[in-house]
Amino acid sequence: MTKQSIFGRMSQLVRANVNAMLDRAEDPEKMLDQMVRDFTDNIREAEEAVAQTIGNLRMMEDDYKEDLDTARSWGQKALAASRKADDFRSENNDENAAKFDNLAKVAIQRQLDAENSAKNAEPTIQSQREIVERLRTGLEQMKTKRQQLISKRDELVARSKAAHAQSQVHDAVKSIDVMDPTSEVGRFEEKIRREEARVRGQNELAASSLDAQFESLEDLGEQAEIEARLAALKSGSSSPAEIGSGSNSGTGVTEEDFAALESEKRQT
Repeated sequence: MTKQSIFGRMSQLVRANVNAMLDRAEDPEKMLDQMVRDFTDNIREAEEAVAQTIGNLRMMEDDYKEDLDTARSWGQKALAASRKADDFRSENNDENAAKFDNLAKVAIQRQLDAENSAKNAEPTIQSQREIVERLRTGLEQMKTKRQQLISKRDELVARSKAAHAQSQVHDAVKSIDVMDPTSEVGRFEEKIRREEARVRGQNELAASSLDAQFESLEDLGEQAEIEARLAALKSGSSSPAEIGSGSNSGTGVTEEDFAALESEKRQT
């Protein structure tokens, strides 16, 4: 039981996969075109069969007509032989009269055979006529269905193409949703804003560095002034009074200032 169940499931799986592959491989337009071609071929074969049946009917009708003509002809011959026999009998020529009566009988027998042949053919001919009529009706119905199939094929192909176009549009819209251009613009804008911020930072850093350089230059100038004055004091080329006056009077340094500085040095 287990083995059969496994084989059954495997068979079902194979059929499912095959059907899925066929569904994917089926092209509605090609399949419908093939259906139209097959139906057209069936109609062509049916037309040949109907034509053959009609041909057989016409042969039977020709044979029937020939039997009727033959019966009519033998009837006329029988009448002619009978009249001839009557003429010989009126002349008391019994021998010839009997001879022509026998010919009349033969003609009548041939007439009966032809009539019986025609009579026997009548049911067959009638049946064949009904068959031909049904075949013709069926053939016309097949042609009507073929025209309906062609119309339906055109409709289904148009719907299939419209659905395919809508699917392509949907896929395109979906791809646009995935790759949203506005998000890309936003990303580029954010990148540019960061670049601008970096440049501002560089500018600020450069400006602060330049201010520091100028401040260091001012500090260096002041230190140089101090060193120059100290050197002058040590060399005796100037006195505290001179430092506070003359060309350097702009500094505002007096003897009291030097005394205060000396006091601060001692305290420290």
